[in-house]
Amino acid sequence: MKLVRYGNPGKEKPGLIDADGKLRDLSAVLKDIGPDQLGDAALAKLRKLKTDKLPLVKGSPRMGSPVSGVGKFIAIGLNYADHAAESGLPIPKEPIVFMKATTCIQGPNDPVMLPKGSVKTDWEVELGVVIGTRARYVSQKEALNHVAGYCTINDVSEREYQIERGGTWDKGKGCDTFGPIGPWLVTRDEVPNPQKLGMWLEVNGQRMQTGSTKTMIFSVAKIISYVSQFMTLEPGDVITTGTPPGVGMGMKPPVFLKKGDQIALGIEGLGEQRQLVVPFKL
Repeated sequence: MKLVRYGNPGKEKPGLIDADGKLRDLSAVLKDIGPDQLGDAALAKLRKLKTDKLPLVKGSPRMGSPVSGVGKFIAIGLNYADHAAESGLPIPKEPIVFMKATTCIQGPNDPVMLPKGSVKTDWEVELGVVIGTRARYVSQKEALNHVAGYCTINDVSEREYQIERGGTWDKGKGCDTFGPIGPWLVTRDEVPNPQKLGMWLEVNGQRMQTGSTKTMIFSVAKIISYVSQFMTLEPGDVITTGTPPGVGMGMKPPVFLKKGDQIALGIEGLGEQRQLVVPFKL
C-alpha cells in the first residue's frame, strides 16, 4: 500500500493511493496514520479494504508527511563511501547517529525555508524508514520485520551550523522545514529489498545526485539493529539513512541553496518531492 496524509497543515486526513494512482480517502476507516496504525495487524486490516469503494479525492490537495505522531527522527551520517570522500571525512567504522528535530517535519512539497542569516543550506536525498513495531536489541536478521514502510526524505542541512558552530551535527539538521517526508509511506511488502532503490536529486533542473541504496556502507537492517542497541525504537519513529554523493558542500567550489531555487528529488517506487526555497520568515 501507499499511505498518505493530505490537506492543510495540521488538518491532514488519511488516505491511500490506489492501483490506478488515484487518491482515496480513509477518513471513514481511521482518524489518522500514526503509531497505532503502523503495526502488522493494523496494516493487514487496511489491505483487506476494497479500495474501489473508498471515496475518491478530487483535485490535487497538498500532501503532508505520510505519518503523524513521530516520536523520534533519527538520522545516519556518512553512510555512502563516496559521500564521505566528498565531505573530506573518513569512512565510519560504525554508523554515525544524530537526531533531526521533529519540528522540522513537513510535507514533501512544502517550501524549504532558509534559516535566519543562513548561507550554507544544502540538500540530501535519503531513504526513510518508518518503524512499525517496537525494536529493542533486535538482530539484523529480525530488523526489517519491525519496519512499517519506506519513504523519500530530503535531509536538508545547514552546513555552517552543522560543522562550524561546535558540538553535534543536530544544530544544522533540525531547522524548521528541514525534514520533508513523503509523498507516500510505502508498506514494506512493496519494497522486497530496500538495498536496490535508485535515487536522484535536482536543483533548478540540474542533476546533482544520482545514486542507489545498494552502495550504502551500513544496510537498513544493520542500521535498525545498531540503533536499537542504544535506544528503543517505537512505532512511528523515522530513520533517515544517509545520502549518496552530489551534495552542494562537496562541489568545488561549494554550491548552496538560495531564495527561489527549485529542488526536485525522488526514490524508485517511493515517489517524488518538489520544494521551492524561500527566505526566512517568523
